[in-house]
Amino acid sequence: MTRIISLLFACFIGLAACTPGSTPTYGSDGRPLPTVYKIRGNPEKLQFRMLDSVNALRQAQGLQAVQLNSRLNAAAATHAKDMARQNRPWHFGSDGSSPIDRAQRVGYYGTFLGEAISETYETETETLAAWMQEPGPRSVIMDPKATQMGFSWHQEGGGKIWWTLEMGAGG
Repeated sequence: MTRIISLLFACFIGLAACTPGSTPTYGSDGRPLPTVYKIRGNPEKLQFRMLDSVNALRQAQGLQAVQLNSRLNAAAATHAKDMARQNRPWHFGSDGSSPIDRAQRVGYYGTFLGEAISETYETETETLAAWMQEPGPRSVIMDPKATQMGFSWHQEGGGKIWWTLEMGAGG
């Protein structure tokens, strides 16, 4: 009896291994459509993962590490939500505000150095990698004067993520 149960168990495991995995869905261009990355859990963990990634890139270039700044985080969160409402990634708010205006509104009075933004379905590390390929966002992230960083996002119900990263010094 034990041998029969063992044999059946082995067959079930073998059959389970043979089930097909999920196949990617393809768009009209023949390329796989992105999978939806859902942000779950503690938002601070994601902010610290981004901070660690940014600091690793900066330190590899001999630049000083930056620290998270709660006011820059608040400015980033406000802008990520506003971009989603406008349904376009750009540096100006729906009220015409600039990144400097938004930083001042949340009480950040250090030197505002720049902003990186993105609209994507990708993870924060994939987004950072894309920013590092573009001269504008790369120069913001790698600014030698930077000492502080703000980072936040807004994820829509369908999965699209609006990322915002702010860099500053002092304040």
